[in-house]
Amino acid sequence: MKEELKNIFLAGVGSAAYTYEKATELIENLIKKGQLTVEEGKELTEELKRTVKEKTEKVSAELKPLTKDDMAELLREMNFATKSELDELKRKIEELESKLK
Repeated sequence: MKEELKNIFLAGVGSAAYTYEKATELIENLIKKGQLTVEEGKELTEELKRTVKEKTEKVSAELKPLTKDDMAELLREMNFATKSELDELKRKIEELESKLK
């Protein structure tokens, strides 16, 4: 589960990086076509950097580490067996096996 959350976070960061890259290309093209001045392009690029950084920091701040209770709740929601349930099943299997002998 931790790996899945990590992958989701990395996908978000990758999307932000890709968006930044494409926006930068667009700004450069506008400058080349004369629709933006170099100074306006620099300002837009700096604003874009700030926005991406702020959004990335916000997402990072919202991701909190999973506590033991969080993990237990996730496992319950996913209907995983607990250690005590597995131990009980093991005990019952051993009991049935001993009756067969």
